[in-house]
Amino acid sequence: MKVLYGVQGTGNGHLTRARSMARAFARHNIDVDWVFSGRARRDFFDMEAFGHYRLFKGMTLQTFKGKVNMLKTLFKSDLLQLRRDARTLDCKQYDLVISDFEPVSAWAAKRAGVRSLGISHQSAFLYPIPKRANNIITDLFMRWFAPCDTPVGVHWHHFNQPLLPPIVEPSSHAVSVTCGQILVYLPFAELDDIVALLEPVKNVDFYIYHKLDHPIDQGHLHLRPFSRSGFQDHLHSCEGVICSAGFELPSEAIGLGKKILAEPVVRQMEQQSNAIALAQLGYATTASPLTQAVIEQWLQLPIPEAIPYPDVSAAIVEWIINDSAQNLPALSAKLWQQVPGVTQPNKLELAKCEPLRVVDL
Repeated sequence: MKVLYGVQGTGNGHLTRARSMARAFARHNIDVDWVFSGRARRDFFDMEAFGHYRLFKGMTLQTFKGKVNMLKTLFKSDLLQLRRDARTLDCKQYDLVISDFEPVSAWAAKRAGVRSLGISHQSAFLYPIPKRANNIITDLFMRWFAPCDTPVGVHWHHFNQPLLPPIVEPSSHAVSVTCGQILVYLPFAELDDIVALLEPVKNVDFYIYHKLDHPIDQGHLHLRPFSRSGFQDHLHSCEGVICSAGFELPSEAIGLGKKILAEPVVRQMEQQSNAIALAQLGYATTASPLTQAVIEQWLQLPIPEAIPYPDVSAAIVEWIINDSAQNLPALSAKLWQQVPGVTQPNKLELAKCEPLRVVDL
């Protein structure tokens, strides 16, 4: 089997999922070619798992001070280049195309008539799950940004849909709790704003990862450049995480038993919906905007129990190889049985559920 795998490069969570999938494919000696888009080559790091990958411009949402700027997004988007890239990318040599919300590979597969899977958190929004701030525009965006034949969505709960648990990369780091050590990852906020917010909160060591050239220590504020190894060290040893309401970092924190304070990006449907889900499931405290008072109250909360997730990437690869019927509800039920504390999906409803198919306009 030969696979083309496209990954949205704008968020580090997509890359984390891709690394886990790369390991799972490698165990079966499956030939995978990797495509990334949405980020300049200089901004990628720790890419050894993907070999000689290809890079396209793609599309990405533009943000400023924690808010989505749609005018800037439209101004910076080059739809003609996206169309050219999708036509340039030859998919006919592949048996399967997988897209983690990556538009060039998805549209290239659609154009070539090659079978495609959309393995991503965004694919979960093609099913009836809890949502906030969605409308016809956001729904069309989720459906058409990276259209695939079969959406394979991952989420923190199945919501009685054929969704899968989060794809969490296996780690060799030891898990511990250093009281008073907090990991901070707010990539859509300005660094000066983060420093101003956290500086008055004393007796806590904040390890703040942001776009920096070198580490800076300012008393109890420890500013760090992006580094996967350093980030994982602090994630595994911290007491809690302050982050945006993305998907992958909260998933890792839930699996490690870290308390979470999440701030969703304003006017971003996915993050607003994630915040709703985290709060409903009791996995995190959510706030918009973050304030000193909110942070100080959250710091007093107890540390939660870890919720270990199964090796979802390995299960997906085995499903791709062995299940010719591509029975997604069966895979969903099998994996959720391995997640402690989660009520199992209703088998009758799952059996009737069909993924939303993408059709030509």
